[in-house]
Amino acid sequence: MGFMKDVDYRFQLVRGFLDEARQDFVGGRWRAAVSGSVLAVENAGVGVLMLFGVAPSTHRPGEHLSGLMKEGTLSAEVAGMIGQLLPLFERHGSHQKMLTKYGDEEGYRLPWDIFGEEDAREALGSAETAMRVASEIAAVIFPPGEKERD
Repeated sequence: MGFMKDVDYRFQLVRGFLDEARQDFVGGRWRAAVSGSVLAVENAGVGVLMLFGVAPSTHRPGEHLSGLMKEGTLSAEVAGMIGQLLPLFERHGSHQKMLTKYGDEEGYRLPWDIFGEEDAREALGSAETAMRVASEIAAVIFPPGEKERD
């Protein structure tokens, strides 16, 4: 696959998980809405990482994006946009993903008992923000109409 084809694939994953999360929210499936939202946030972060040539083999894009920011090589505009994403990765990271899959095993709380409507609403809002910001970053790095670089 070409570089931008890989990034586009990642963003298609984001849109798919976001669409499912919206449907789950409307259907009152709070755990499923949170789960889809978490996957959308994660894939948005991985898509952004790929814009900088980082391989998509991470489930913690926030750590790598924080590292990119610390290098000081990003424009202020892009760094500011990534700064909007970092709290989303913190809130909707591996721990929350594990809770949606396995629940709280130590407390014997099932995933469906952990997440409610407000959790789903907040996660869905975060996923929508992640998609929007990731798309804005992509547009800054590769303006529409620019030829793909491999």
